[in-house]
Amino acid sequence: MPRTEEAQWWYDAVYSTVQLIPPGRCTSYGHIALLLGYPQRARQVGVCLKHLPSFDPTDPDRHFYHDQNVPWQRVVNAKGGISPRGDGGAGASRHVQKLRAEGIVVNDQGNGIAEAWVDMERWGWFPTRIPGEESEPDDEDDTTS
Repeated sequence: MPRTEEAQWWYDAVYSTVQLIPPGRCTSYGHIALLLGYPQRARQVGVCLKHLPSFDPTDPDRHFYHDQNVPWQRVVNAKGGISPRGDGGAGASRHVQKLRAEGIVVNDQGNGIAEAWVDMERWGWFPTRIPGEESEPDDEDDTTS
């Protein structure tokens, strides 16, 4: 499905920001949106990750961003929960497995995959800006007269 230039920018911005989440850490859909300057777009971050293409080894250059180079599993809901996907738990189970493979403890307290969550105080990644971005100078630091 063709995307508008603005939509393509958004998808690319989400994917490139998710790539910055360090291994063994998680952040929320809302925090990715906040870092991108659109704090009201948490759900749209989820939509982008839902539509992340799968890597195709027979055509490795087909997609610049794909499920092998964008660590989608490191993004969870605001409470650290693994969001249900309406697929009988298969997607949430895969999400949990990928997090655990990175050493992240996923709690389910015997309630099953539908209630799995990550302790965001322990595993959270919440920078105030996108790492590597130039910060804007503070007015106080302005030395011009």
